[in-house]
Amino acid sequence: MSTTSNPARTGGAAHAEWRPTVNPWIVAVSVMLATFMVVLDSSIANVALPHIAGSLSASTDESTWVLTSYLVSNGIMLPASGWLARRIGRKRLLMYSILAFTAASILCGMSLSMPMLIVARVLQGAGGGGMQPLAQSILLESFPPEKHGKAMAAYGVGIVVAPVIGPTLGGWITDSYSWRWIFYINLPVGLLALFMANLYIEDPPYLRHARRMAIDGIGFALMAVWLGSLQLVLDKGQEADWFEATWIRWLTALSVAMFLGFVARELLCRDPIVQLHALLDPNFRTGTLITGFFGVLLYGVTAFMPLFLQTLLGYSAMDSGLAVSPRGLGSMLAMLMVGVLINRFDSRALLAFGMAIFAVSTLMLSRVNLGIAMSDVVWPNFWNGFGGGFVFVPLTTLAMSRLRKQEMGNAAGIYNLVRNIGGSIGIAALTANLVRGAQVHQSYMSAHLTAASPAATNAVQGLASHFQTGGADAVLAHRLALGAVYGSLQQQAAVLAYADNFRLLGYLALACIPLVLLLKRPSHDSQSRHEVVGE
Repeated sequence: MSTTSNPARTGGAAHAEWRPTVNPWIVAVSVMLATFMVVLDSSIANVALPHIAGSLSASTDESTWVLTSYLVSNGIMLPASGWLARRIGRKRLLMYSILAFTAASILCGMSLSMPMLIVARVLQGAGGGGMQPLAQSILLESFPPEKHGKAMAAYGVGIVVAPVIGPTLGGWITDSYSWRWIFYINLPVGLLALFMANLYIEDPPYLRHARRMAIDGIGFALMAVWLGSLQLVLDKGQEADWFEATWIRWLTALSVAMFLGFVARELLCRDPIVQLHALLDPNFRTGTLITGFFGVLLYGVTAFMPLFLQTLLGYSAMDSGLAVSPRGLGSMLAMLMVGVLINRFDSRALLAFGMAIFAVSTLMLSRVNLGIAMSDVVWPNFWNGFGGGFVFVPLTTLAMSRLRKQEMGNAAGIYNLVRNIGGSIGIAALTANLVRGAQVHQSYMSAHLTAASPAATNAVQGLASHFQTGGADAVLAHRLALGAVYGSLQQQAAVLAYADNFRLLGYLALACIPLVLLLKRPSHDSQSRHEVVGE
């Protein structure tokens, strides 16, 4: 029987050979504008929280909901994007998402109260949640398999670089203008992204002719409650002393129950909102596991390095952003290199190399102290970003290499969700480890800080003399000296706790290298055959 007499086979071949009518690099620019804007907004508001709280007459704790509300709605939309794209079309969903994100950004900037801002951030996160996996799947389908590495390098520039420049840009805008402008700047970018998406993005044949699917309302509700409760536990757990708080225990139990219910629902439902069968592919399953760990590594370093510089070294938000900005330069350099090397070398070797560089550079950061110069921060951050660039591109390419094109949109949602969950878990765990580590180090060092210690006695006496010279009486000078010594003790304990965190991240990066051996090399020929036969 000829190929033309078999409609299913003919349709599969058409899908396998489909390419956009415009240059795929124009498609890449179109989707990257939107993706960069979304990822940038996940971090740009961090440094503006004190200004937002003061402007809207809210407490610092209340202002953190500006971040939490965005992450919750963003996380819920990530895995749902594949289902929505199959139902209404990928191009239409991308345009709706850009429009919703841009409009919500304007509402954020116009907010007159904290509740209004939180609602606007929920809408913004919902609009932005679909754009990351949409961009990833559009790029993978627009480029031929042998150019997937270059496509992921372009995508990685936005994903890896945007969180790095976010705090710096946010600090500059907030200091120079107003916190409201960190949201208003999305308007011109969003309008340009909307224009280019309408002009250049196309739906592949299988999406244009996809059947209408029933709405999996139960699955969506289970997923929303699971992810929402999980994010709340991770964000607020440290403040509530984790499982010492009754509401944390109940919320954790709710999250676990909803997760199990969600998995059962998606496995039994005819038209699930998230197609979990993609995890049956060994490469995608292993790649998703590794990207979860990479989320811990990536967000762990980018979150705690600026915090260390500002709280212990006295850097301003702008200066701390400048100190870590070479990380973005390293990432961009790595993206350019790996886009060329990925077709010449085994992707697994490039991935292992990137993890090794990331591990060594993170271990370099574990040597921080109160006397380090900015250059001692700049170079480890540069190499950290360089290693991250070598991880991101090969890992994404390997994870998606054996999936059919029809599965990529759904798989991209799962893949990005796991990385974000890994980042949230990592930040929560490292925050708890930082607080408890500082307490342990302080307890250990204070045991050696006694009246019988010559070093402690000399330090107190020297400081007391200094304060007396400044006009304090003997009793007050002694108290001030004791306070100064204790403050120095707390600083040293905090430094050691930060060093422990960076060391832990370095060891985790090294532990990820053996997982690379579980990945199989991409086989473009077999993939194409699989797409044709499996359609």
